[in-house]
Amino acid sequence: MPRPDDTSGTTPRRVGTASRRLKRALDAAGAAATLIVAAPLMAVIAAAIRLSMGSPVLFRQERLGQAERVFTITKFRTMTDQPGLPDEKRLTRLGVWLRRTSLDELPQLVDILRGRMSLVGPRPLLVKYGPFFRDQERRRHSVPPGLTGWAQIHGRHHVDWDRRLRLDVWYVDNWSLRLDAVIVLRTVTYLLRGRGVAVAPATFMDDLDVERAEVSKGT
Repeated sequence: MPRPDDTSGTTPRRVGTASRRLKRALDAAGAAATLIVAAPLMAVIAAAIRLSMGSPVLFRQERLGQAERVFTITKFRTMTDQPGLPDEKRLTRLGVWLRRTSLDELPQLVDILRGRMSLVGPRPLLVKYGPFFRDQERRRHSVPPGLTGWAQIHGRHHVDWDRRLRLDVWYVDNWSLRLDAVIVLRTVTYLLRGRGVAVAPATFMDDLDVERAEVSKGT
C-alpha cells in the first residue's frame, strides 16, 4: 500500500456525477445538522467575542477554492485589531481556546451549505500562495476545499509545506466516500485529544510564499 502522501505516478481519480452529487448531499445534510446542534454554542461564542473584543464577531478572509477561484472564508474572530503586533501577540485568551478546540472554524458550516466548501477536502489556502504552487500541487484545487482533510489527520500544522501539499494531492487521487468517513471520524478523535493543533503556526513555520521564495533565492 502506498504511503499516505505518495503521489508518484498517480493521476486524479475519475469521480462520477452520481458520487459528486452524493458527496454534495452529504455535505449539505451534515453541515445543516451540525449547525442545528451547535447553534446554542455558537451563540455563546459570539456573545463572548463581542464582550471581550467588540465587533466584528466574525473574521473573513479571501481564500483559494475549487479551480483556484477566490471565495471568502468565515471564522470566529480570535485576535484583537491592534496594529503593529504579530499574530501571536494579538491572540486573546478566548481566541487561543477557540483555536485549540477548532471551534473558530464553526462558521464555515455556512460556507459548506452555500456550496463553497465541503466537509472533507484540502484546506483552502491564502490567495497570495497562488503563484507558488507547483504544477502537481495544483491538483488539490480540483475538488472543493474542506473543513477538514487528509493533511489535517496527518500532522496538520506540524508537517512541512511540501508534505502537507502532497497529502492534499494524495486525497484528490484516492478520494472515496469511505475515505471521507475515515477522515471525519479521525478528525473528531484528534479534536477530542487536542492533537495536531497549532494555535499560532506562524511562530514555527513560514508562510508558503516566503518559504518558496527563499528556496528560489537559494537555488
